[in-house]
Amino acid sequence: MIQDIQPVQFNNQYKHIKPNEDDLIICFHSNKFYIHYNKDQQKLTFPKWYEFTKKTDSVYLFSLDDEKYFLVIEADNLPDGYEWYDIQELRKLKKQGNQDIFIIFTAWHLAKWYHSSRYCGICGTKTEFDTIERAMVCPHCGNKIYPRINPAVIVGVTNGDKLLLTKYNRTYAYNALIAGFTEIGETMEETVQREVMEETGLTVKNIRYYKSQPWGIAADILMGFYCDVDGDDTIHRDETELKYAAWVNRQDIELQPDSLSLTNEMMMMFKQGSEIK
Repeated sequence: MIQDIQPVQFNNQYKHIKPNEDDLIICFHSNKFYIHYNKDQQKLTFPKWYEFTKKTDSVYLFSLDDEKYFLVIEADNLPDGYEWYDIQELRKLKKQGNQDIFIIFTAWHLAKWYHSSRYCGICGTKTEFDTIERAMVCPHCGNKIYPRINPAVIVGVTNGDKLLLTKYNRTYAYNALIAGFTEIGETMEETVQREVMEETGLTVKNIRYYKSQPWGIAADILMGFYCDVDGDDTIHRDETELKYAAWVNRQDIELQPDSLSLTNEMMMMFKQGSEIK
């Protein structure tokens, strides 16, 4: 999955520091990143701080091993040799391993949050970087804003040797599983039951946890569950959400074109007969 970058170590502990000359800079503007793509090496390259002839405001994001990454938003003195890419363009590029796309997804999560947290939601004052933890602080009223993380479920509904596959009405064209956000006052297991009922009209039982995944481009923490259909297995598809929903035999499951998502891994595990039972 996208977070599988071992043996590289990801460290997201916040540090109130300035970049050194060789530290890597992630430039974010209008939902795009300023990056060089090496087609032969299938690798992304980020500019370094020394390449910026005019220094600008930056904030520490995270480290991978000894490499530190900083965010710059709205830079007006960009170095040459890089291009603007949006998130979908970057996802489609051929890359060696998951490290580059994990950096982009995680940087996107933080960049969007920093951009949307520039002003206090209580009094409207311009916020400042907290010096102790990853937060934005209002200097006027003291309101503190933390990064938003949305809990959501991915659900593999099983029916003997069949798995419930879906396709959503949104633009993503490949097979998926039931998915949805947790509502206020709801347990994750209750989210599983509700989302399956709302989207397919099915009742489920034997809900068991599989694993989780950060999904930065939606600011999500995804939690995967398998469960069994309970009783009538007739699907009543919510046409406003789904354009396709069907029971599919293990051997007939078509996986997604990359190995980034929890959804794809859960489909693969069921296809191999290795799902949590």
